[in-house]
This record gives sequence, C-alpha cells and structure tokens, in this order.
Amino acid sequence: MLSLRPYRRFRTYATIPASITSISNGKISLTANDIKKPLTLEEPVLVKLKTERDPEKLFHLFKANAHNRFVIENKFAFEDTVSRLAGAGRFDYVEQLLEHQKAQPQGRREGFIMRIIRLYGKAGMVKHAVNTFRDMHLYGCRRTVKSLNAALKVLAHTGDLDALESFLRDIRCKFDVKLDVVSVNILIDGLCRMGIPDKAYIIMGEMEKSGITPDVVTYTTLISAFYKLNRAEVGNGLWNLMVMRGCLPNLATFNTRVQFLVNRGRVWQANSLMGMMRYLGITPDEVTFNLVIKGFCIAGYIDMAKRVYSALHDEGYKPNARIYQTMMHYLCKEGEFDMAYTMCKNSMEKNWFPSIDSIYQLLQGLRTMGKIGKARFIISLVHKRAPSFTANQLGIMESILQKS
Repeated sequence: MLSLRPYRRFRTYATIPASITSISNGKISLTANDIKKPLTLEEPVLVKLKTERDPEKLFHLFKANAHNRFVIENKFAFEDTVSRLAGAGRFDYVEQLLEHQKAQPQGRREGFIMRIIRLYGKAGMVKHAVNTFRDMHLYGCRRTVKSLNAALKVLAHTGDLDALESFLRDIRCKFDVKLDVVSVNILIDGLCRMGIPDKAYIIMGEMEKSGITPDVVTYTTLISAFYKLNRAEVGNGLWNLMVMRGCLPNLATFNTRVQFLVNRGRVWQANSLMGMMRYLGITPDEVTFNLVIKGFCIAGYIDMAKRVYSALHDEGYKPNARIYQTMMHYLCKEGEFDMAYTMCKNSMEKNWFPSIDSIYQLLQGLRTMGKIGKARFIISLVHKRAPSFTANQLGIMESILQKS
C-alpha cells in the first residue's frame, strides 16, 4: 500500500498564459513573450541580519523588522545584532532598538524583559539594564525575583560595589520582591570576584537569618574564593560546615578542592581525594583528571600521570584538548617523544592543536631521535590547521628538521 506523506515543496515555475498561440499534432507552440521569467525568492531576513556588516544598515534592517516575530523571538539574531552594534560603538542604535522593543506587546512578558536586561548588560550599558528593571511596571510587566536576578547579575559583573549595595537598598525599600537563594549566589559570586570573600561570607550569614538556606553553589563559590587566596583554614571550615548542615559537596566542589591541593603541590592527596569521590558515588570528570595529571607532571611523577591518563580511558572518558596539551608538554620535557608524538597526532586529528612551543619541542625531539618521518607527518597535520599558523612559525618548523 502506498503511503501519502504531506511533503511541502517550494519551487519556481514558468507561468503559462491562458491563451495559447497554436496547437499542432498535439504539441503546444509558445512564443518567447508567452513564458514569464522564473520567480526569485527574496533572501530571508535572518540571513540578511547575519551577513550585514555595516552597523547603520544592520540597525535599519532590524528596525524595519521590529514586528517580525521570526526576528524578535530568535534569540541568536537579537543578541548577535545588539552585540555587533555595541562592538561598533553604536550604543545609540542599541538603545533605540531595545527601548522600542520594550514598548511592544512582548514587553509585557517578564522573560522578554529579562532578555532586554541581559542584552543591555552585555553591551556594557549597565544603567539602562537597571532602569529597565525599575520601569517594568510602565510596560505592564510584573516583576518577580527572576527579573531581579537578571539585573543583579549585570551589576555583580561590573565590580562596582557601591552600585550593587545601592541597588540592594532600593530593592528592600521600593520593590515588593524578595531575594532567593539564586540572588544570594549571584551576590556572593560577584563579591568573590571583587576579591572580598569575607564580605560575601557575612552576606551568607545575613541571608540565613532572613530564611534563605545556602545551597551547594553558595558554599562552593566561597570555598573556591578562599582557596584562591590561600586561606585554606577558612575554605576547609566552610567545607566542614556545609557537610555538617547536610549539604553534600558536588563535582564542582570536589574539583575546587582538587585544584587547591594540586596548586599547593599536594598531588598525592588530590589523587586520594579523586578516589574518595568514586567511593561517594561522584564520578570524576575531565577537569578532575586533567588537574591530577598536571599535578603529577609538575611534581615529576610522569609514570603516575600516565596511570591516571590510562584510568581516564578505562572509565570511558576521552581526553580533551587540555589533557593532550598537558601530557604532550611534560612527555617532551621528560624526553618521551614517541608517546608525545602519539598524543600530538591524536590531538591534531581532532582539530585540537597544542601550543606552538610544544610543537617546536616535539619536532626537535623527533629530529634528535632520527624520526624525521614522524616529524614530517606532524608538519603535514600542522598545515591543515584553520586558521593556519603564521608563515614565520611554519618556517621555524621546517628549519628544525633541516638542522644537522
């Protein structure tokens, strides 16, 4: 039985007029004027927006389609247009586009206003982002903690503590919106980025008194910040406090501690901690493996690094670009050029190219060992890189092989 499927086909046909000049022997005779030219379909506006490079033309093209839902609801097209206008320094165009959108029916949706806030933030127009949140009632849009968090995140990334504190005071006094744990995490992350984790810790305590319970993200952010400042006693204390309160560490928390141990040269403890992760049912990821591998390499235990690398394969993971780079660099440093060659080849075949210095080091090692064929193969892979290495870099590679 034949099944009919609703295929939609788009074609252009020559148009045949109703009056036909002549029919002879069952054949239709047409003159040149009877056949109209094929219809040409106009290029889609999304394609035009993507390919337009002139800021002024881009602005007018977007403005002309301000009511086209295929443009407005397309997140990439909207963000890409604003990003390119901001990159060109046309903040006046950015303001005109976004302010116009706020006045449209979609401006009554909180999700859409949140997008406007984020776009202003990405364009570096922080005041406009905050004012968008403040003026939501003017567009008939109801505020919730979601739009509050969008504005808070823009402010937190500025590093302006005064502006952040001023915004929080306004929230308490002027808006009937309460912070949640996501708000606290945004605030704490911002304060830690500013290098003041002590203030972030105080904020966490104040929020607890307000009935907001810290989660694993809260603790992990603070632990990471204190570890980066080499204040292990506070970081470890927070870890113990987290567990004592029944908030169990996750993969990100463990990776933060593994990184701290590796940075302090305590790679054996980091390796043991990775074993504890498995015991607790938390599977290490590529970040964990890379940290431990790098730790063993830095400490000079290249054989242990190889064992961890093998364990990574045994657990079903595939090395990422960083792991390849780390292993190749330290294998070359230890004179193990055959294995470094394999790492480099596998990495390049996945379009992950190690640093230029590591490639030089590998080529020099292979030349010294008399393995010119392998060196030539590496150079052949190098030529496939896009974007390509500079002519000077390629010339240095060739000169390495020409040395006696």
